[in-house]
Amino acid sequence: MFTYPTEYDVAVIGGGHAGCEAALAAARMGCKTLLLTMNLDTIAQMSCNPAIGGLAKGHIVREIDALGGAMALNADATGIQFRMLNMKKGPSVRAPRAQCDKKAYQLRMKAVLESAEGLDLKQGVAADIEVAADHVVALTTTMGVRYRARALVVTTGTFLKGLMHVGLSSSVGGRMGDGSSDFSDALRRLGFTVERLKTGTPPRLNGRTINFSDCQRQDGDVPPPAFSYLKDTVSGGMFHVEQIPCWITHTNTKTAEIIRANLDQSPLYQGIIKGVGPRYCPSLEDKIVRFADKPSHQVFLEPEGRDTDEFYVNGCSTSLPFAAQVAFIRTISGLENAEIMRAGYAVEYDFCPPTQLSLTLMTKRIAGLFFAGQINGTSGYEEAAIQGLLAGANAALWVTQKPPLILGRHEAYGGVLVDDLATKGTKEPYRMFTSRAEYRLLLRQDNADLRLTRRAAEVGLVGADRVTRVEEKLRQIESLTVRLRETRAGGVLLADWLRRPDAEWSGLPEEFQAADAEVAAQVETDIKYAGYIARELTQIARARDQEDARIPDWVDYLTVSGLKTEARLKLNEVRPLTFGQAARVSGITPADIAILSVWARRGRVKSSK
Repeated sequence: MFTYPTEYDVAVIGGGHAGCEAALAAARMGCKTLLLTMNLDTIAQMSCNPAIGGLAKGHIVREIDALGGAMALNADATGIQFRMLNMKKGPSVRAPRAQCDKKAYQLRMKAVLESAEGLDLKQGVAADIEVAADHVVALTTTMGVRYRARALVVTTGTFLKGLMHVGLSSSVGGRMGDGSSDFSDALRRLGFTVERLKTGTPPRLNGRTINFSDCQRQDGDVPPPAFSYLKDTVSGGMFHVEQIPCWITHTNTKTAEIIRANLDQSPLYQGIIKGVGPRYCPSLEDKIVRFADKPSHQVFLEPEGRDTDEFYVNGCSTSLPFAAQVAFIRTISGLENAEIMRAGYAVEYDFCPPTQLSLTLMTKRIAGLFFAGQINGTSGYEEAAIQGLLAGANAALWVTQKPPLILGRHEAYGGVLVDDLATKGTKEPYRMFTSRAEYRLLLRQDNADLRLTRRAAEVGLVGADRVTRVEEKLRQIESLTVRLRETRAGGVLLADWLRRPDAEWSGLPEEFQAADAEVAAQVETDIKYAGYIARELTQIARARDQEDARIPDWVDYLTVSGLKTEARLKLNEVRPLTFGQAARVSGITPADIAILSVWARRGRVKSSK
């Protein structure tokens, strides 16, 4: 065993989207940081669709940016199509999405990591974690290298015991063309519960063999909406303006016939795949079976980059045999002569149920050990990235003995995600939806910087320049709001006029049209939805008493009389910090919380005597 001479404050295992943000966050906060990945050439690889954002996910990306993360700026710099989704709906569910150049995204992120001060990149496969007195001491690799670290962030993706399926054939690996890792065995030895999940990906097509004239063209928005609040700092002053179209087509009854005829070759329907897959993103064969009365399903043809002819077939995730994939693809309008460049496949992998974590994403079993990303049962680049950022930040704060960064459900989608994972756990790949956030009108994509950047500055994730930008934006918002409340047109205050359902910013006097677009949108939303926003703020204030009321550390849930056995076991597993968190534990009732509250009060009375 060779012990590497440098002792790291924080070590990160995994170079995916969670690992990148974790390593950058820890280094940005002044910690000597190591990023260990299986392959330095696949850092920030987009294993599935090369797209960033979307419904709820776009909110997360803007939060990552507000907290100083890299994903938003990287997407802006390498995007090939930009859209703002749900523009016909209310502002709380509007979200940015970008189709990115797959290789450009990966290479640029690698360059960002390589240039980060205090961050070392190493290639290797993690084999074990060294623990002393229930604290992380070091990690070791399969090559016999030992890296000492005071804190460790594990961000492994589908590579933990990864097993890929195409038809009835299977092969070891977490991504087609890459290997697998037995690192989950080390986690089992340390006492962690490890379970199994499944995900999948569609085939990739040669764009030269697609008849786009039989497909519906989908262009990006002009001007293109950016993710980052620092979009003006992208090299060249702005991100790419030349956008590449996507295309829409549909499956049909012939597609369904071929898929049904090949279900005997489906590893999913033959019971070969044991892991639980995502309900919200089913395979095409699953859609055909579950929605048998539906004659067609929408398919999006999305380019994988500026300098490649590969197209991602969004909506056709499959693990059928290659021959069946060729057959059903060629029944789809525009794809009659399409050539598959890469087959679709399913992949099973190990994960650790996230109720084994605290709200800082540190494990309850071992101090200094953090989990982030797919190891926690989540699905998606964005969900992984926000976990990585928070885990990396909290690892740095833990090492330096500073208070943790915990975002509330009323503060960020990232707070909702972490609370859901640590409190409720998940039995299927977890994906963020706007419906998961009870205060989503406050957690809009347009105000993430106003919500989070000053919090980020407090812990050292962003510098004073970012705070100055936010303060200037707030000043402009306040000034513009005051002017609208004091200016009349036709005897009506403009602020009152703007509250009308049919009123739009473009209908205001010309002097208001020169306002910054982001500032104007923020002011318009705040005025139009002032009543609803006030209602949510009231709900938050009412909930804070219970949310902030901490459960005493001495409470032993297994001995609380009056609680059902199920409630005792679940509370003991999660070990919630507050009564608010306890109330969100799956299966816990208001009656259980009342009993727990009485028990805690009795204990305080006894201890004071």
